[in-house]
Amino acid sequence: MKQKLVQGNLKDTSRPQAKDFALDCSVAGYDYELPPELIAQNPAVPRDSSRLLVVDSPTTGIEVASLHHIFHDLPGLLRSGDLLIMNNTRVIPARLYGHKSTGAKIQVLLLEERQHNCWLALVKPGKSFKLGAKIIFEPRELGIRDYKDSSPVPSPQSPVPSPQLTATVLETDAATGGRLLQFDVPEGKTLVQLLEVFGEVPLPPYITTSEASDEQYQTVYAKQPGAIAAPTAGLHFTPELLEKLRDRKINQAFVTLHVGVGTFRPVEVEDVTTHQMHEEWIEVPAATVEQIRATKAVGGRIIAVGTTAVRALEGAAQSGNLQPFCGKTDLFIYPGYQWRVVDGLITNFHLPRSSLLMLVSALIGRQRLLNIYNEAIASGYRFYSFGDAMLILPSAEGVGS
Repeated sequence: MKQKLVQGNLKDTSRPQAKDFALDCSVAGYDYELPPELIAQNPAVPRDSSRLLVVDSPTTGIEVASLHHIFHDLPGLLRSGDLLIMNNTRVIPARLYGHKSTGAKIQVLLLEERQHNCWLALVKPGKSFKLGAKIIFEPRELGIRDYKDSSPVPSPQSPVPSPQLTATVLETDAATGGRLLQFDVPEGKTLVQLLEVFGEVPLPPYITTSEASDEQYQTVYAKQPGAIAAPTAGLHFTPELLEKLRDRKINQAFVTLHVGVGTFRPVEVEDVTTHQMHEEWIEVPAATVEQIRATKAVGGRIIAVGTTAVRALEGAAQSGNLQPFCGKTDLFIYPGYQWRVVDGLITNFHLPRSSLLMLVSALIGRQRLLNIYNEAIASGYRFYSFGDAMLILPSAEGVGS
């Protein structure tokens, strides 16, 4: 079943000063200065040795400072009976390199499958890429890595070795600026299967000098393939840490949100209330819904691991009550949002002007969050996908910006 989810009724429960409302709704209100050296290029080793900034009071970021911990301290910061909700999506090798029949090099980033072996993709360069054009891809170990090099591909005297993969441009997509590509896949195969040969796991563009392996850009509980970016708050967990959490009766349940362009694209409109999120596929299974209901019934707290887990849970609750759901959501959460499921959040530090920054602001207030970010910068925290983490406890809510 596919269903479009829309934003629920908005109720401002977090802003004591109405004069801040204009900035809450302005994309300029979500700017901050980040020294480039704080953009993490490699993950912490081991994973749970990353730093953890804890927001545990309604006045954290206003009257008191955050607490500074290491991520492996997490079991002692949560309570027995809490429930962690994790996104078990797995990043697919979504970046492909190929060429046109003329020899011009092409880079493709797959976004989502629209029909069988027919994918929406960002194509670079794309402006002159006409309908009906064909792209020829090579296996990654033989593929074209130097996209900036405009020299032609091997000549007929030194042909690209087989196997080959081809795709034809069917149409353009106005919402993303992408192209719909129909892949010519051998009988009985799917493109996802072939991506292990032809694709590579795409790292975000701000990671330029990483030595990380593909598996370091996957959570240890990644299971359902389909994302084009990792749910990065989950990268801090190790199997040993998950076991320690279970030993302390801090339970775990899973949802799936296949991270797509909607998560990482910047908000480009001045008035954030007019921003339209690109739909992303989610699944909130019945077993997870039951665990959440049972947890809340005995006073336990729902702690989302990452903004993608938040969007999945809140997206599945847009009717007013959380229900099992499988489909798409375009839910956009920003200050004033009325929370239905999530009590607390584990999250990384996000880019300026991003929908993710707005989502976290909806939990504790925009100016307050920016104050906390300034504290993290002053303390040398590492930012973005491979960076450090924040823990926003339920006890931290109440006072907004």
